Amino acid sequence: MPKLSRLHAVRRSLPTPGHHTLWLRYRVPYHWPSTLAFLAARCIPGIEAYEGDTYRRTLIIAGQHAVLHATPSRNLLRVRLECVPSTALPGLIARLRRFFDLDAEPARIEAELSRDPLMARLLHERPGLRVPQGWDACEQAMRTVLGQQISVAGAMTLAGRLVQRYGAPLRICSPGLSHLFPGLPALAVAQFESMGMPRARAATLGTLANALLANPGLLRTGQLLDDLLRNLCQLKGIGPWSAQYLALRQAGAADALPLGDVALVKALRLLEGEGAQLGERALAWRPWRAYAAQHLWASLSTSKTTRR
Repeated sequence: MPKLSRLHAVRRSLPTPGHHTLWLRYRVPYHWPSTLAFLAARCIPGIEAYEGDTYRRTLIIAGQHAVLHATPSRNLLRVRLECVPSTALPGLIARLRRFFDLDAEPARIEAELSRDPLMARLLHERPGLRVPQGWDACEQAMRTVLGQQISVAGAMTLAGRLVQRYGAPLRICSPGLSHLFPGLPALAVAQFESMGMPRARAATLGTLANALLANPGLLRTGQLLDDLLRNLCQLKGIGPWSAQYLALRQAGAADALPLGDVALVKALRLLEGEGAQLGERALAWRPWRAYAAQHLWASLSTSKTTRR
């Protein structure tokens, strides 16, 4: 099993061509129950499935339809791949590390966030909590727009309709998985009528798809947060909440925080009383406000009304 030390992974190729097993390393602790619960609640029908402790999803890589199965195991993430060419593995490993936030530094984050008494308490409850990232810019952009002002369950219902209408059927057999997420070229010209959403939101889907098609680096990681937010808010239908959420969930901005998020406000007030003000409290959480937000959302995990 050759070591891929630069990518913090070990790979074993299986006898069947295109089938591989990866073991991805990460810094402990990692609060897997929270990440798996997050993914399970947001599985898009036909694209993703969650069974036991295993997350499964379809993907297209190097022009081929593929499936992955990811399961935490003894301080490693075990990923089984079907129909993935060996040449595509380095890029896919990098994507998996970003998707599961495997390169986070929990000790550093805890040391800084725990200076705040509330965050110290939440960190104790969920040590090593990560901020799961979007699979790719197109999918996360559509998820974010579909999730504007509705519940997670409602957003996933709409996403399932989007997939059935515009996603390509999966060419390999994998129980519970049937499609690939639609690509930008199809979404940029799509008509989103009769999908059960307001016309303005449907228009925003097209606007954002076209913006990403014209500028593939719009949601790239590593850019200045203020620049990213300004560029996103210039798009019709993208306001501060959507811009901050895309920065947090896709661009990997550790200090992004959607201040107007109803669930975040609710979580804070449940924890600190009705007088708690998110904007004021969040000043103490910089530069890790995205992780603070994830802790607040996770604190509402027993509530069926949690939106994020």
